[in-house]
Amino acid sequence: MDSKEIQELLKLINRLELAEFKYKQGDLQFSVRSKFYNGNRTGMDIIPSYGPMPVAAPVAQIQTPGTTAAPPAKAASDTAESDSAPTASNTAAKGNLIEIRSPIVGTFYRSPSQDKPVYVKPGDTIEVGTVVCIVEAMKLFNEIESEVAGKVVKIVVEDASPVEYDQLLFLIDPNG
Repeated sequence: MDSKEIQELLKLINRLELAEFKYKQGDLQFSVRSKFYNGNRTGMDIIPSYGPMPVAAPVAQIQTPGTTAAPPAKAASDTAESDSAPTASNTAAKGNLIEIRSPIVGTFYRSPSQDKPVYVKPGDTIEVGTVVCIVEAMKLFNEIESEVAGKVVKIVVEDASPVEYDQLLFLIDPNG
């Protein structure tokens, strides 16, 4: 199934106002669940299932008409620098730092929109499950959650910049 077919399927699910839809063909599996607020449909969550993978699958956010739009591009952060050579290691070379890497290819955003504060900044303490950023892929806004607890030491990607699969995004001190 290519991206155009997936987009058409999502449009159909939205148009039919299905509460939940599950798809499985070969190794490709995903579920789509509608989100509601005060009885009104606000969007859909897409939960991919890839089988055994070393990286947790992201949860994608699809916005339906009448909800907030995509986060606009913002000025580059002075705390970010690019990392164009990702490694397979989950532990940083310096000290005992843990890396948070991008689970998908897309555009990195530090906040949900231009008028909202950033999810995390250097020095913040985060818990497992804390949303640390958004990676937009094919107009889907994927909230990236931390799989570790600790202190944010460094954000290594500029806001609104493209990221590759497995690219380093954050350095976390688990003892912080």
